[in-house]
Amino acid sequence: MPQQPLTGKRVAILATDGVEQVELVQPRAAVEDAGATTTLLSLESGSIQAMNHDVEKGDTFTVDQVVSQASPDDYDALILPGGTTNPDKLRQDSSAVGFVKQFAATGKPIGVICHGPWTLVEADAVRGRTLTGYPSVRTDIRNAGGTVVDEEVVTDNGLVSSRNPDDLPAFCAKIVEEFAEGRH
Repeated sequence: MPQQPLTGKRVAILATDGVEQVELVQPRAAVEDAGATTTLLSLESGSIQAMNHDVEKGDTFTVDQVVSQASPDDYDALILPGGTTNPDKLRQDSSAVGFVKQFAATGKPIGVICHGPWTLVEADAVRGRTLTGYPSVRTDIRNAGGTVVDEEVVTDNGLVSSRNPDDLPAFCAKIVEEFAEGRH
């Protein structure tokens, strides 16, 4: 059996309460199915409450590590799922923002979907980059120096972005590809 494209790769997923469940579950499954090991980072230990369509409680997910104790050096790639309250809480936390800022500076690949770019905006990690996101975050991306396009999946030097859960098949395929390529 041939080696999976992400065998040996470590992928961090940064999320907290309010994460859109499908945007956590499907990308996590895609990279794990390709051989990666994932770590769910969050603001506090314990578990986080996922949501379906932002308003209906979904499942809870066990946090593997608190982001304030994590180092970008320990990971090969990062996934930032959406949901409206998830990135809104993350961007108000200095440890989460600091982690994302440091991670973006490494040039390692990042996958971000839906409202997830809010955390990148707060970390000043969209300036000069082209990406997409949910319509309500596009002005924030532009104001932070990014270029916004309305496409299913956009890749800019390892930064993979998509608009919403409908884009997940294309998003998941592209993050596996970019994560396999590694640092840009």
